[in-house]
Amino acid sequence: MRAKISSIFFNFAAHNPLEKQKESYMSGHNKWSTIKRKKGAIDAKRSKIFSKIIKEITVAVKEGGADPDGNPRLRMVIANAKGQSMPKDNIERAISKGADKDGNNFSEVTYEGYLPHGIAVYLECTTDNLQRTVSNVRAIFNKYGGSLSTNGSLSFLFDRKGIFVIPKGNLNQEELEMELIDAGAEEIELDEEGFFNVTTSMEDFGAMMKKLEELEIEPESATLQRIPNDTKKLELEDAQKIMRTIELFEDDDDVQKVFHNLELTDEMMAEM
Repeated sequence: MRAKISSIFFNFAAHNPLEKQKESYMSGHNKWSTIKRKKGAIDAKRSKIFSKIIKEITVAVKEGGADPDGNPRLRMVIANAKGQSMPKDNIERAISKGADKDGNNFSEVTYEGYLPHGIAVYLECTTDNLQRTVSNVRAIFNKYGGSLSTNGSLSFLFDRKGIFVIPKGNLNQEELEMELIDAGAEEIELDEEGFFNVTTSMEDFGAMMKKLEELEIEPESATLQRIPNDTKKLELEDAQKIMRTIELFEDDDDVQKVFHNLELTDEMMAEM
């Protein structure tokens, strides 16, 4: 019998209202991942993406050393850099920069707040100037009708999950699913673009990384993300205003990742 993790997930969800809700949110997340991948392929802000990756590499090297073989976080960031078509020379320079004791010392901080209509926003930042970062973040919240909250006040709205994007290529889907289920995959979906979107718990993130290395599979991206456990649906015009504000957060050099609980409807995605 075909052991398809998404089928298992959905069948269980049919008998469990809470899981059925979660299914909807995860599907929305996967749709948004697909949109962002398409958008990223033609994004004129490629240099900003590279700048954020360089910061991640720098932090990973200072945290665990410059040898990817002994530094799982660095291996993950390098895989993500390759997934964004970042040149090898850029990656190597970033590693050298991170190994430089006199280089910038970055801090990783998070900020949480609300935008209009009760949309929760969770920001992960990497900065060498905390005052600048919080000032910029607060300014965006204030200008667009939101408010910056105290840290920890919104964390209950999001679950931390490992998200792996794997090109299908010549992989055998059934065999892959069996291998990944053993490594802790909670959900596996094959999207329209030919990528497997694999979800794990935060605790199983490392095990999944190790499993993919054993299978000699290089993911296009491997990230820890904050998935909303509840979403809000807005009218199209209001939702578009929220997304424009979220893009302003994403454009800030110090902001690495932006998570929110706005429901991404098919109508919204068609407009985008």
